[in-house]
Amino acid sequence: QVQLVESGGGLVQAGGSLRLSCAASGSIFSFDAAMGWYRQAPGKQRELVALVTSDGTKNYAESAKGRFTISRNNAKTMVYLQMNSLKPEDTAVYFCNVLTMGVNHWGQGTQVTVSS
Repeated sequence: QVQLVESGGGLVQAGGSLRLSCAASGSIFSFDAAMGWYRQAPGKQRELVALVTSDGTKNYAESAKGRFTISRNNAKTMVYLQMNSLKPEDTAVYFCNVLTMGVNHWGQGTQVTVSS
């Protein structure tokens, strides 16, 4: 079992910043764990925002490049998403994800609302 707990969401004005955190615990095999952030806006499919692979390679959605930064600790028990220059279209529920041993694990999600 893997448990993921997100925090850091909230309401922010356009142009502002938020930092999301995700605490991971349980059966995470650090040698292969990829950690990432996804989001889902109302009426839309869940989409990848940013991902850091087991070897530390970072990948971003086009919409996140230049504004968002993903990071994690070496123990792979924490993953962060620094979001700058937020836009109203960034409004969504943000989910933490860990892929380990071929299994996806999800957090409960944290709401991010960006007002114009």
